[in-house]
Amino acid sequence: MIHANDQLSLMYQEAQTAPNQVAMQLAINKTLVETLAAQLRLHPPSLVMTCAHGSSDHAATYAQYLVETHMGIPVMSSPPSIFSIFATQEKMDHVLFLAISQSGQSPDILAATQAAKKSGAHVVSLVNDTNSPLAELSNAVIPLHAGIEKSVAATKSFICSLSALVHLVAAWKENHELMAALFSLSSVLESAFDKDWPHGLETLKPATSLFVVSRGLGLGVAQEAALKLKETCALHAEAFSAAEVKHGPMTIARNGFPVLLFSVQDQTQRSIDDAALALMHQKAQILSAGTIYDKAINLSLPSCALAPLRPLVFIQSFYKFVNALSIMRGYNPDEPPFLNKITETL
Repeated sequence: MIHANDQLSLMYQEAQTAPNQVAMQLAINKTLVETLAAQLRLHPPSLVMTCAHGSSDHAATYAQYLVETHMGIPVMSSPPSIFSIFATQEKMDHVLFLAISQSGQSPDILAATQAAKKSGAHVVSLVNDTNSPLAELSNAVIPLHAGIEKSVAATKSFICSLSALVHLVAAWKENHELMAALFSLSSVLESAFDKDWPHGLETLKPATSLFVVSRGLGLGVAQEAALKLKETCALHAEAFSAAEVKHGPMTIARNGFPVLLFSVQDQTQRSIDDAALALMHQKAQILSAGTIYDKAINLSLPSCALAPLRPLVFIQSFYKFVNALSIMRGYNPDEPPFLNKITETL
């Protein structure tokens, strides 16, 4: 069980507020997002480029699968250094440039956004600080409305980034089923945060390394989970697509090696099942979220009808879990060594 002292951390308290922040975000942004979506339908981009760092870049991974599977428009990640260090000029007419940032202050994200705008891109930023330099550079801003986040380990701002992306795509596609499910998501997130993963704590407390595996819409939260395990628990974690883990990485995952698996239960499930069975054949210890396997530690989650929303449910439960694991391993999840809340890169 999660102990009472775990709840004293800022990380716990901030993650716990994510459902309320998401509900507030959706209500406040409704007209703004609908207007932006109408503009995108009128002038559809031929390419979407994302630009982000850290947790925001994991949200960008989610955006790639969300946009490509729903809108049929190719999405690519733009390395900020192409603009900030190499000073490359690119032709970006008919490009939707999505800049995702909690602070909106990183110099290289600003340089990339400014260059994209000068090159003809339509810049839309998803940012928590609407008075930030990034917001000022953008053609349109989707505020995250995550509220002030004091813990170095981002939680609610990441979930709010994902919900804002779903809101945009659901409005753009005019997908009423997805939109209705999104506006009902807050209660599911609350249920997700109520879940405990005690057997996962027992398994990972002594661990020195693990894999986090998913695919498609789940890959971004696998990347986010791996980052948080490194950041708050000093636990070496690598995120892999289920399609990639069966190559070289499979050699490592044997004889009790822990693997955290996120199953979105969509078209990717067959490959995730194949990877899980191969890993269990090598006697890896599977911690499974989203599906039940024999001989695995199956993690408790509330049900969620639509696949695009399941990653938000996974990561909400995971944040409570990793906060407890950090404290159990003797760390302060709010103040990871050598890290700051705002990371400035060039």
